[in-house]
Amino acid sequence: MSGFALHRPGGVPGPAGRPPSVHTEPPPEPLEPDATVDLRAEVASTQVRTVLEALDAELVGLGAVKLRIREIAALLTVDRARARFGLSAGKPTLHMSFTGGPGTGKTTVALRMAEILHALGYLRVPRVHAVTRDDLVGQFIGHTAPRTKEAIARAAGGVLFIDEAYYLYRAENERDYGQEAIEILLQEMESERASLVVIFAGYEDRMESFFASNPGLSSRVAHHIRFDDYDKSELRAIADLMLDREQYRFTPEAREAFGEYLDLRVSRGRFANARSVRNALDRCRLRHANRLVGLPTALGRAELMTLTEEDVRGSSVFPKLG
Repeated sequence: MSGFALHRPGGVPGPAGRPPSVHTEPPPEPLEPDATVDLRAEVASTQVRTVLEALDAELVGLGAVKLRIREIAALLTVDRARARFGLSAGKPTLHMSFTGGPGTGKTTVALRMAEILHALGYLRVPRVHAVTRDDLVGQFIGHTAPRTKEAIARAAGGVLFIDEAYYLYRAENERDYGQEAIEILLQEMESERASLVVIFAGYEDRMESFFASNPGLSSRVAHHIRFDDYDKSELRAIADLMLDREQYRFTPEAREAFGEYLDLRVSRGRFANARSVRNALDRCRLRHANRLVGLPTALGRAELMTLTEEDVRGSSVFPKLG
């Protein structure tokens, strides 16, 4: 969901708003060849299970995305167990591509992925450093390399999240400096893959063109994860989750009206999934507050929590009568 901001150096908040995690798991004890290991207990002994549960609680739907994250966590758990037996367990390539529309949960998954990788000892810190083209590419000769290297340094030990990554490459401009940033990223992704995970994010069609134009980059990205748009039932569930967290609720009539709102809003285009749902609820709260302030009577807790059909249908999305 879109309500979780990326954090600059200092840590990533855990589930239920707990303080940033700075805990580092100790290396696992070596095992004798005839020993056994309980992988479920291995997961439980780290923060991985807590993070996976938080991911389920925070994100509606996205079954394929959650499955891939669980698969990655399982692979790293098995590698960790293999290392305890002295078996080959080299650092896997964990660079990723997240593709999908706005408001589909890419930010939240990046945050939780950082926590999982940290809990399993693959990252030093559960931190996500978010950048765009403007943070990496300079406008003059000699500006791009320092910018890109600074961003990599800030992300060191954690995750570098490059949003709208396709803007790094502009084939129509032969004097564009984005290719220099890409070349530096390629070098760091290979040489520093044990201490840095890079996640490229953006719209699916543009990301496909981006990787097709940079085959060396595509070959270094092991996990391509697609985030589908939410359907109407999922959008309503997201709205309920957001309202519950803010201690609001719909009347039955308001809930029905919000379903109609979603039908109308999606058809208008430029719909940003959970982000648009949050914006719509914020405007409902504005109309709710304005209505309550105008009432001549004293109000109780229930009135302060309850959004009515009037608060929903005040949206400009609904056709005006008369």
